[in-house]
Amino acid sequence: MKIDGKPFRSVWLDADGYSIRIFDQTKLPWAVEELVLSDEEQVAHAIRSMQVRGAPLIGAVGAYGLAMALRRDPSIENLERMAAMLNETRPTAVNLKWALDRICAAVRNHPPERRADAAYAEAAAICDDDVETNRRIGQHGLELLQEIAARKPAGEPVRVLTHCNAGWIATVDFGTALSPIYQAHDLGLDVHVWVDETRPRNQGAALTAWELGAHGVPHTLVADNAGGHLMQRGLVDIVLVGTDRVTRQGDVANKIGTYLKALAARDNNVPFWVALPHSTLDMKVRDGLSEIPIEERSGTEVTDATGRLPDGSVVTVRVAAEGTPAANPAFDVTPARLVTGLITERGRCEASEAGLAGLYPEKA
Repeated sequence: MKIDGKPFRSVWLDADGYSIRIFDQTKLPWAVEELVLSDEEQVAHAIRSMQVRGAPLIGAVGAYGLAMALRRDPSIENLERMAAMLNETRPTAVNLKWALDRICAAVRNHPPERRADAAYAEAAAICDDDVETNRRIGQHGLELLQEIAARKPAGEPVRVLTHCNAGWIATVDFGTALSPIYQAHDLGLDVHVWVDETRPRNQGAALTAWELGAHGVPHTLVADNAGGHLMQRGLVDIVLVGTDRVTRQGDVANKIGTYLKALAARDNNVPFWVALPHSTLDMKVRDGLSEIPIEERSGTEVTDATGRLPDGSVVTVRVAAEGTPAANPAFDVTPARLVTGLITERGRCEASEAGLAGLYPEKA
């Protein structure tokens, strides 16, 4: 995608040939700052602190982190130890483990002196795969938006509600749930996006709104609790979200609050679609509610908020009474029964074991 007309990916190799550059997402939308990561500890910190976030992008960055670790110590013992360390940084999104496992498999049969190079090559392949995967997700999701547009009166936009950020900044490029929107907009389809603020970290306000604005896509920021109201008033044609893990029966783990959107969509007969790359599919897990680990983050993300003052300075302030305890589950699970369908790089399917097996027979 582009920033000020210049094309970017969300992660790229630095000029030194071994470090990577990312955008520091904790600085967005107030500043676009590049961050250089040169070793596995810096990578782990960037993932844990959400300087880099989004399930597909975490996987790609984690893959490079493991390659960096092998530059220092190419032993199999270090490979396994560092893979475990990086995997623990964000336990809910399966893409990270998928990418780390892919690096491990790619280097095991190489002699020690070739393992780092093999790991870097595999990390680059993971990035290229993510770009093409998300482009194809966009094509299959675009068809849904075109079908809605064909049924609407002339001059009325297709109105999409999304939650959290599933755009290009959360992937290597294109995005998952936002990829169909970008492709529709670029083809001249009239699309308007309702952007959930996505408390407590405000990824919708800080990232999705920033992305859409930079690309010229019409959008409106709304409070998280406004989605049901908009659906009741007939102002939402489709809910389109990403995901951090999908089970083999079609349960969907995504940013906290997604489940409530699915309930509201079902009550108002609004289609609820989930976009995912193959790396987000976890066929080893069946029941999302009982088997997917839910990351519990610091309560300060709930009691505090960060924003920009009129003088341009960015500050964090407390919004809750002193001494107030806060719980902060980062994700929830939407049962497959509430999901209209899944959008993948191989096409669309129902959220079920049979539907996923039809698209991914080798995983089934």
